[in-house]
Amino acid sequence: MSGTESNRIKKDTAEKPTTKSKKDYGIIDTMLSHGELKTVDSETLIKETQNRVWRALKSGYEYLPVEDESDAFLRKHVSSRMKMVVLYVDLVGSTNIALELPEDKVAIIITCFAQEMASTIRHHNGYVLKFVGDAVIGYFVAEENQLQAADDAAMCAKSMISVIQKGINPILNQYDYPDLAIKIGIDYGENMIVRYGADVKKSHVDILGPTMNIAAKIQSMAKPNQILVGDDVYARVHPSIQPSFEKLVWKNNEWKYHRSSGELYPVYACID
Repeated sequence: MSGTESNRIKKDTAEKPTTKSKKDYGIIDTMLSHGELKTVDSETLIKETQNRVWRALKSGYEYLPVEDESDAFLRKHVSSRMKMVVLYVDLVGSTNIALELPEDKVAIIITCFAQEMASTIRHHNGYVLKFVGDAVIGYFVAEENQLQAADDAAMCAKSMISVIQKGINPILNQYDYPDLAIKIGIDYGENMIVRYGADVKKSHVDILGPTMNIAAKIQSMAKPNQILVGDDVYARVHPSIQPSFEKLVWKNNEWKYHRSSGELYPVYACID
């Protein structure tokens, strides 16, 4: 991205009348559920998470089914290209959890993790693409407003860390289960929506594109409970959010992804 374009993006973002300040984000979570605006304080979100996890461990509570809004959305846009911010969140140490705990408890813990991460994505105006083993993939449509999508994804990632540390882990600790930790990678770009079959209602739909791959690679480089974002996301988040990220300096060729220009693609880590 050129310096001129980067400055334009930051200038456009600063002029957005609806953008929330960093202070606002610390007080409440403003959540847009695809047309429905609702504001819920962070303390309430944490308590709701704790209640669901406690019931799951205590009495085998199963999460209620949720309408697959992502599937419906993608089917409407099959064979089109769309700008998106893609988020990968992966559970750390799931292999050890599987080895140390009974199968039924492992299933409950993995389910709680996946469902709470999915809920957090929806609360921040995102779509849940799919569950892949011990990872959850979400995306934020950026066709109309790239800047808001980047803000939503960044704040979603921060909320995910909070949900894990303040919502899920305190309940697991009551049962002497190990703490959970996650790694998050986020990137922005254009993706192709594809349908694998002729049946417009039943054939599997998915997203293809370099953004998906890069977000996954970025996530793999994160440390436990760390959020990493690609430069194309960092350039689009609000100036009040940017100071909470710092550019990573790689050692020993740890990061090898290059742009078409040949330059190493910058990655930023959340420090706040």
